[in-house]
Amino acid sequence: MRIEDYALIGDMQSAALVGRNGSIDWLCLPKFDSPACFAALLGDKHHGQWWLGPADTGRADATRRSYRGESLVLESEWDTPTGTVRVTDFMPTRHVNPDLVRIVEGVSGTVEMATEIRIRFDYGRIVPWVRRSDGLLQAVGGPDSVWLHSPVPLHGGDYAHKARFRVNEGDRLAFVFTWHPSHEARPVEIDPFEQLAQTEQLWEEWLGQCTYQGPWRDAVVRSLITLKALTYAPTGGIVAAPTTSLPEDLGGVRNWDYRYCWLRDATMTLEALIGAGYLDEARSWRAWLLRAIAGRAQDLQIMYSVTGERRLTELELSWLPGYEASRPVRIGNDAVTQLQLDVYGEVMNSLYLSRVSGMEPDDRAWTIQRELIGYVEAHWDEPDEGLWEVRGPRRHFTHSKVMCWVALDRAVRQVERFGRTGPVERWRELRDRIHAEICHKAFDTARGTFTQSYGSAELDASLLMIPMVGFLPPEDPRVVGTIEAIQRELMVDGFVLRYPVQEDNDVDGLPGGEGAFLACSFWLAEALAMIGRKEEAVELFERLLALRNDVGLLAEEYDPRYGRMVGNFPQAFSHVPLIHVARALS
Repeated sequence: MRIEDYALIGDMQSAALVGRNGSIDWLCLPKFDSPACFAALLGDKHHGQWWLGPADTGRADATRRSYRGESLVLESEWDTPTGTVRVTDFMPTRHVNPDLVRIVEGVSGTVEMATEIRIRFDYGRIVPWVRRSDGLLQAVGGPDSVWLHSPVPLHGGDYAHKARFRVNEGDRLAFVFTWHPSHEARPVEIDPFEQLAQTEQLWEEWLGQCTYQGPWRDAVVRSLITLKALTYAPTGGIVAAPTTSLPEDLGGVRNWDYRYCWLRDATMTLEALIGAGYLDEARSWRAWLLRAIAGRAQDLQIMYSVTGERRLTELELSWLPGYEASRPVRIGNDAVTQLQLDVYGEVMNSLYLSRVSGMEPDDRAWTIQRELIGYVEAHWDEPDEGLWEVRGPRRHFTHSKVMCWVALDRAVRQVERFGRTGPVERWRELRDRIHAEICHKAFDTARGTFTQSYGSAELDASLLMIPMVGFLPPEDPRVVGTIEAIQRELMVDGFVLRYPVQEDNDVDGLPGGEGAFLACSFWLAEALAMIGRKEEAVELFERLLALRNDVGLLAEEYDPRYGRMVGNFPQAFSHVPLIHVARALS
């Protein structure tokens, strides 16, 4: 299936991808970054999959599907010659162990159904030992164990378990898949129908806090639900996406693991949640941040695990062929070791906005912020790998320098607005010096635009953020010139590229091309709105909204060469600017 053929379900600790045809092809347990027990997404059914649908339709796509109201409960319906059947998929709020529930309901007539489940641990590498116990299946492999409650008899063969069964109008049959550590006692069974009602109630109550009431409410709400689903409830950490190695270039090597908490992505997510009225999430994230980055400022990483772990060693899984032969499949991410100076600005800006939004002061948070500013003072003038985590040589990226300016600016504002203590005169002087240097070294006067890095002629979509962070006012001719240059030179088929990707361009140090990062096109829409070109902004925004799949989700990129989504899915970095643009245009 295509990337956009999947829907997301989750319990705010992990997540699964459910295909249009009723197949669950991706599920990592017990956490977002745990090894997958269904990994067909990056291989085939033999790497783990759970299919459930009408028996005699050749695993056809559902006739229709949607989320139930404003929730993360997925409903898929098939119309067959003999009747209509509905499958409801969800993951209830976790009590002790993670559960995945699939409820089959006869809507009309009689439908012959079938299911096939292949449990594989460690990303499809381990075929578990399976036995029956009190009518349930138990699968064990190393540290992992799964109990499957099936309302119909399952028959084993070919390292899978299968069943055919008939559903009449009004029938409701519930399958429950429960993971737990293999050394622990059998988990307590849940009531799937009771959990369904509680899950719907949870989402209804959470969405009741949403303050956005503009014309794009449906899109904003679905994006907020997606961001909430990517939040690890026990700690408040926010992952960039629930998947790894979905390619940025089909068949290529640009395949990365996004199941971690990038400080940049998380801070942008936090801003979107704060703007929609969700301060509790802001408090949880601030607590996660302070735990994760505790220690010396020079040890700050650009990303951490959902629990705050720092060692995210990148490995290649040779036994997985990759999504549409896009290899290698990677887990872990070596970008964790990179120097990305913009992160300091993102963190300082987020903590400042938290205070402006009404969050209570935290002395420990300010102590850490002063440590971060001290590091910026000492290292702002160094080259880095930048926002896009290039694997080519370090450069003096303009966006990184702008965000160093942001870090100092927000420190000064904390002193001026909230009475914090610090060497504010020194901070002001350095802030102004960085500003002057950027305007001198990163601006191409002949073309009237800022450039990707000092001395470079290339453009970069991150330059669109210059007015958004307050570096220059939107009406400044240099801002307008940069926006117009990006429209001329970085737009392909109506979408904005991150930067030119060419064989003779060694910026990112990687072969092959890529799609258009959706965040960049959303940034352009917001920038156009800021300079008063609202009609253009709305047109672009509506075009981007039309790219969402049938259940309102976006991947990291859209590749106009193929007319398809590419990259990890669903991607927080795409849904966050959607919310920002909707608010800006409203």
